[in-house]
Amino acid sequence: MEGLLRFLVAIVIVLALASSFVSCYDPSPLQDFCVAVDGANGVFVNGKFCKDPKYVKAEDFFTSGLNIAGNTMNRVGSNVTNVNVDRIPGLNTLGVSLVRIDFAPGGQNPPHTHPRATEILVLVEGTLLVGFVTSNQDNNRLFSKVLYPGDVFVFPIGMIHFQVNVGRTNAVAFAGLGSQNPGTITIADAVFGSTPLIMPEILAKAFQLDVNVVRFLEGRFSSKYDRHY
Repeated sequence: MEGLLRFLVAIVIVLALASSFVSCYDPSPLQDFCVAVDGANGVFVNGKFCKDPKYVKAEDFFTSGLNIAGNTMNRVGSNVTNVNVDRIPGLNTLGVSLVRIDFAPGGQNPPHTHPRATEILVLVEGTLLVGFVTSNQDNNRLFSKVLYPGDVFVFPIGMIHFQVNVGRTNAVAFAGLGSQNPGTITIADAVFGSTPLIMPEILAKAFQLDVNVVRFLEGRFSSKYDRHY
């Protein structure tokens, strides 16, 4: 019962706090709601087409399953369950989404960035080391903190950030993001696993590595390996 209460409180806190970021990036809606629906082939819009309001139903604003732990049996030891506009069509134009992040002991949500959203995270179970790195203009300063259940941490929009389970048990966190579709760029996957691959000589100079080390890393992060989202 206590665990369920913590879960419900975490959801309420994350969604309430994330709603304060809505006006920061996604455009404000011009109607009560704009439930997403597939549009015409070959036509793209900034967001998604709206379903006729006459056909909107409660299920368009609903999903379930966030009480179920994600599978952390992968190369980084974590799993991100997304609740964005693709899962809840009613989020279209509302500028908010949610994720559940599960961590095995030693697992991490590796350095990544959300190009379209600020993130606010609340830890429900376990112990996490979290942090973000500022821009070149701010001399790439690292802001880092160890979190315990009930602690909250904010990752500003566009900043490279990470979470690592430094405890001996599984960890669970929930995070609200200020966009219906925040996007994720995992740094290692993007740099060493792009399609097509970036020339090894370019990365060798950028990272001050031997070109053979870069070729090895590109082999590890190419599409034949599982990716983390």
